[in-house]
Amino acid sequence: MSIRRLAALLFFPALVAAKPNLLVIYTDDHSYRTLSCYEGAESWAHTPNMDRLAARGVRFTHAYIGTWCMPSRTTFLTGRQPYGVATMHMTPPYPGAAYDPEQCRFWPAELRRHGYHTAQIGKWHAGNDAGFGRDWDHQIVWNRPRHPDNAPNYYHDQLLSFDGGEPRVVKGYSTDNYTQWAVEYIRGNKRPADKPWLLWLCYGGVHAPYTPAERHLEDYPGAEVATPADIYPPRPGKPGYMQKVAAWQKGADGQPVLSDKAMGSEVGDDARRDNGRSLSSWSRQYHQAVRALDEGIGRVLAALEESGQLANTLVVLTADQGYAWGQHGFRAKLAPYDANLRSPLIVSMPGTLPEGKVCRTPVGGADLPPTLLRFAGLDAPWELHGHDLSPLLENPDAAWPHTMLMPFTADKFGADCDVVPPPPGNHHKTGIPWYLMVVRERHKYIRTLEAGEPEELYDLANDPDELTNLAGLPEQAALLEQLRAAAIAELKRTGARMIDSLPPVQP
Repeated sequence: MSIRRLAALLFFPALVAAKPNLLVIYTDDHSYRTLSCYEGAESWAHTPNMDRLAARGVRFTHAYIGTWCMPSRTTFLTGRQPYGVATMHMTPPYPGAAYDPEQCRFWPAELRRHGYHTAQIGKWHAGNDAGFGRDWDHQIVWNRPRHPDNAPNYYHDQLLSFDGGEPRVVKGYSTDNYTQWAVEYIRGNKRPADKPWLLWLCYGGVHAPYTPAERHLEDYPGAEVATPADIYPPRPGKPGYMQKVAAWQKGADGQPVLSDKAMGSEVGDDARRDNGRSLSSWSRQYHQAVRALDEGIGRVLAALEESGQLANTLVVLTADQGYAWGQHGFRAKLAPYDANLRSPLIVSMPGTLPEGKVCRTPVGGADLPPTLLRFAGLDAPWELHGHDLSPLLENPDAAWPHTMLMPFTADKFGADCDVVPPPPGNHHKTGIPWYLMVVRERHKYIRTLEAGEPEELYDLANDPDELTNLAGLPEQAALLEQLRAAAIAELKRTGARMIDSLPPVQP
């Protein structure tokens, strides 16, 4: 028996009976603020099934899973930060990508080798090769990198491949389709009855164009959202690029509306239909699209319970990253602020894990693979960058010695991140430059990887909207130095070669 398996059994004796099933539900561009069980949610938001899952598990308040779709997924599949994902690189046209599977290995293949049946259903954004037959025993995949012309079809007419077969266009609302196929798999379709299983259920909701199911088009009548304090520039204390973010402008009635300049910046934008719509109208539509996710998650969890597998299934609900609606001027992810990045993260296994608990320790996407491997009783097959979350799942208030680092390297991975490029090569197409973000306890540190830009320091407890940069205050100098050093230490620990080319911090 491996040391990892023995430790798992000591933490969680219920795992002695059988290896647990692993269900990972991965939503898209889905902010924690849409879940009614989360602080910061709109008062009118209603997600009873996700809330019920939180009541039966551990809810993490500060989860930073990724900065955008592809880095989040490559970190999940490899257990490594984007700069450590060997050979992965984007290839035009967007969102094409390629990698060498012998050098860039995905951990679900390790589960296959140790008796698990593995399945992936839904969105794929981690290379043209989706891994059927190598990483996945069963796969119903919407492979956006391989079929870029179909990449905008988040909700309808998706080009899907079933178990490695030739892709075909499938009608119906994608969220409902994925849910149905997941329910069938859980109930025993396309898998042997005598094996534990992993299912990575990758919803495309609630990515742009945020299309609700028809049954939800009238939901949330009269919904209104407050105008964020810094929706319009200037934004004192923030880097230069943040003074240019202007996705919103004042409409005729003084309320924020989507700017003409922002149209076309998201997949599925339709300027003729969307021009001039208010922030409240957009937020309402976004939340309407979440409704089908909540219903689908409820159906999936019901299938677990009805099939008698709930007690032996670890359920993880999270998203690739969050999404800002007006905060700091954005309608986007990518930027190093909680409104843009923070994801929901709920982990549940009734009878094994505590129920109805909240963990306020900041954690990252790289922490999920070692945690899942721990539950499967497997040692890490290669060096993972994250940390097993089992101690926090056992005791959500436990001390946590680790630093949560979130790097942003735009569309670069692996060796392409060895050197920080000068501007504009260090900018994402949206204008956001590379950065390092550290969140430890109540504080966040941001280092924009561009000479002449200020460091940022925020007290997330007293300033959750991240409006006041504390980095320049003399009384914060010691804390600033500690967090700057913590970022460097994490880069060293994880073998980031960029450490030798970091632009100097502003004196």
